[in-house]
Amino acid sequence: MHDPRIDKLANLLLDHSCELKSGEKVLIEGFDLPEHNLLCALVEGAAKRGAIPVVEVKSVEVQRSLYRAATELSMQLCGAIERSRMEQMQAYIGIRGAANSSQLADVPSEQMDLYQKNWLRVVNEYRVPKTKWVVLRYPNDSFAQAANMSTAAFEDFFFDVCTADYAAMRKAQEPLVALMEATNRVRIVSPGTELEFSIKDIPVISCFGDRNIPDGEVFTAPVRDSINGVIRFNTPSRYQGTVYENIEFKFKNGQIVSATANETEKINTLLDSDEGARYCGEWSLGTNNRVRHPMLDTLFDEKIGGSFHLTPGQAYEEADNSNRSCIHWDLVLIQREDYGGGEIWFDGELVRKDGRFIPESLQGLNEGL
Repeated sequence: MHDPRIDKLANLLLDHSCELKSGEKVLIEGFDLPEHNLLCALVEGAAKRGAIPVVEVKSVEVQRSLYRAATELSMQLCGAIERSRMEQMQAYIGIRGAANSSQLADVPSEQMDLYQKNWLRVVNEYRVPKTKWVVLRYPNDSFAQAANMSTAAFEDFFFDVCTADYAAMRKAQEPLVALMEATNRVRIVSPGTELEFSIKDIPVISCFGDRNIPDGEVFTAPVRDSINGVIRFNTPSRYQGTVYENIEFKFKNGQIVSATANETEKINTLLDSDEGARYCGEWSLGTNNRVRHPMLDTLFDEKIGGSFHLTPGQAYEEADNSNRSCIHWDLVLIQREDYGGGEIWFDGELVRKDGRFIPESLQGLNEGL
């Protein structure tokens, strides 16, 4: 049965996110999709716009075997082939519908390391700065289960959130961008958290559906060596197939000098991937008030209204603090009252309390919270 919500989402991805033009080449990748309606709509929609679609359908189960069997040589070869293809593209759309989000949980850390360094990093060094890219998840039973919702209710929620009014979102976020651009010192207080750092002279980027669907965040990066204090994240995070909970970091001059979690040994192995993994490459405020609770999916969880995320690893080129790493791991702390509350201070001024913005110019960001 034809679903008009699929067409609406496909049009949004092609026109708003990728701004796809005639003659441009777009790589459309689908991972473990329960059906291919969206892929078909994207292929047909790209062709209708005079663009050239290229499609790859992948299985995470097969990827698991590939990673487990990985050698330096095999990952270098895969990375070189993927990079060569990416270099021919002007746009990229990646859609994940993982039936089992823990499929990679038993891939040994050293094997994932080979993949990160020789394949993922090589591809992302081109894809992220050089193409018009967007990534999203696709609704399925396991995703609905992680959100604690029925599949039908989750589908309604998914399409509603993903096809938001991104022009209105952009406008509402503009005063926050201006305020962050004028800020030097940030102080964050929450249960188990007392953290300070600088964002002085680092660019501030407003996100409104151009790179992630759903969207709603304003990000920058901490000055690389400026973070000091302790942070306790209250949102579980799935990374490379493992779910991490009760994550706590202690920072000294930008570096994570202590890290504990339910998987303390594993998290420290991850943070030892390279020098940059123990420094942070992004700090961002979540502004999508339709997304309220975590569902073990970063693309949704990092946008939660009243949250922020702090990211060990690689900085984005457009808000660059010079940190380089093969990892980029967005970790979320929700500061709404129902999650324990908290405060964010800019240069000694209280800017957000218990997830709600205080300044008059930012009241539009509290709508629906």
